[in-house]
Amino acid sequence: MNNLGKNNKIWACLLHLSFNMWEEFISPHRPFRGFRPNLELSEALWNDAIDLMAKQGVNMVVIDLGDAVKYESHPEIAVNNAWSTTRLKQELKKIRALGIEPVPKLNFSAGHDTWLREYSRMVSTETYYTVCSDLIKEVSTLFDTPSLFHLGMDEESIGHQRYQKHIVIRKNEAWWNDFLFLVEEVEKSGSRAWIWPDYMLWNEPEQFFKHMPKSVVQGNWFYGEELDPETERVKAYLDLEKHGFDQIPTGSYHDYNTGSIGSTVAFGKKQIDDSRLLGFLQTFWRPTIEENRDRIIGGIELLGKAKQTYYK
Repeated sequence: MNNLGKNNKIWACLLHLSFNMWEEFISPHRPFRGFRPNLELSEALWNDAIDLMAKQGVNMVVIDLGDAVKYESHPEIAVNNAWSTTRLKQELKKIRALGIEPVPKLNFSAGHDTWLREYSRMVSTETYYTVCSDLIKEVSTLFDTPSLFHLGMDEESIGHQRYQKHIVIRKNEAWWNDFLFLVEEVEKSGSRAWIWPDYMLWNEPEQFFKHMPKSVVQGNWFYGEELDPETERVKAYLDLEKHGFDQIPTGSYHDYNTGSIGSTVAFGKKQIDDSRLLGFLQTFWRPTIEENRDRIIGGIELLGKAKQTYYK
């Protein structure tokens, strides 16, 4: 696990099995991301995306599980028609056979945990800790102890929850206590925690660099097509490098921002020490349904192109 990405870079895509991370209802401002009580998934698109990843040299897929699996420990959070654990394990076997490592993602940010149902409003309680621990242990077992476990942890702010029925924000010690608990649970299960660090890194950098364990992989993100080091969110990559953190920079194709992932790869290769640059992550930020086929397929192709351009 310590050599992760050191010899062979990670080329990863985020693919959503669940997309219930935002509003608890279908909000008119962004209806594509409101809560759906049923599993909405195009298996044809899912299969095409995985196959294309293999052809494009993608070697890792981060699967956003959320409430799309009927967990044995907490079946009560599952949506209707959720995958069984048997179905998930079959899919993981198929993905590995293509030379791709599947990595789980459960987003425990209070701004993106609608999938947790009633437990999303129990942060920092014993019940919350028990549920989170159960889920992390079960998912780690289902994934046969993955090298990485993505915890999300991004965008826990009023602005990002302004359309939601309930706003939950942890500050200072409350956030750190919950976060470090989650990291410990991941590490006890034999994996390495991976996060998007924006909530603390961008807003409370002194706290971040004082308390953030070096064991946690940092996935700073910037989705613009030109990365200017003078831009605060881009400078965060340099701050992480200065403090010696391992990184997996994140790009996106959610807004047809064609240059995002290529610019991210170029910037990361130039600015981050090769030993701490574990790889790159491409995102689409859309549910895996047919109306989003062009974004998902196009985003995978752009990651493959960036790999060929900068790491032939």
